[in-house]
Amino acid sequence: MKWQASELERTFPDCFFEQYATTLEGGGSEPVYLPSPDPAREPHRIVYREDYFASALHEVAHWCLAGAARRVLEDYGYWYRPDGRNLAEQDEFERAETRPQAIEWIFSDACGFPFHLSADNLAGEFAPSGRFEAGVRGANADFLARGLPARAARFLAALRAGEGPLNLR
Repeated sequence: MKWQASELERTFPDCFFEQYATTLEGGGSEPVYLPSPDPAREPHRIVYREDYFASALHEVAHWCLAGAARRVLEDYGYWYRPDGRNLAEQDEFERAETRPQAIEWIFSDACGFPFHLSADNLAGEFAPSGRFEAGVRGANADFLARGLPARAARFLAALRAGEGPLNLR
């Protein structure tokens, strides 16, 4: 049985809601992190695109890397240019995406879900560069050798424990 995005929506708060008042939810037309002005009343929200499993894992990877200061900013305060970026913008995108995509890859492997490198630039002229692919591969190997950031390690442990389709709660 394969993991479903809805199972990630249950696994994520099982790991983090009590400490971080953060939820994971699908259905977005675009992925976005929305911090709450009052987490005691309304949780922070990680919104992933539609019901796409890869989008959910990717957005969780970003959250796992974001420090406390970034987690109070919409979309962690990152720069983002929409589809159709030029070469310089695409280079900047790839620099920002190397570590999140490496973690997404590790999460994907834990779920038995295929990982695909994403240039996120369908209307642009540029596929993922060789430098980007090498960077993601290197970051992936480094995380596997040296360990993941604490929140990513915690989520990975939950994925490996089978808290999705293998858990008949």
